[in-house]
Amino acid sequence: MFSDPKKTKPTTDQNQQNRIAAGTLITGDISGKGCFRIEGTLEGSLKTPGKVVISEGGLINGTLECENADIEGKFKGKLFVKGTLSLRSPANIEGEVVAGKLAVEPGAVFNATCEMNGGIKPLKKDDEKRSA
Repeated sequence: MFSDPKKTKPTTDQNQQNRIAAGTLITGDISGKGCFRIEGTLEGSLKTPGKVVISEGGLINGTLECENADIEGKFKGKLFVKGTLSLRSPANIEGEVVAGKLAVEPGAVFNATCEMNGGIKPLKKDDEKRSA
């Protein structure tokens, strides 16, 4: 009738969804282990090993550190994405960006300095191509 607590599977924190609803304003720093969906406004920083989605109408003004990010809303500040940063129309990005991979959809506005930290393969010199 009752389940044994020892037999229950532990939930992984990265599968949990945190949501800042439209019309909500948060000022301060947030850190968590799950994924975040931002539909409201965050003035401050957000740090998570999960994925962050900024919906259309959502805004982060500050610092964001995450594994992957999908942005349709607005971001101003410093953005650190270890994996893939996807900018979807009508995203608006201003500030500094460090990302592993970057995907920009037509209609997105990207006014930022950008540094890519993905797996960069060195190019062969012309001399090496001829001798090989």
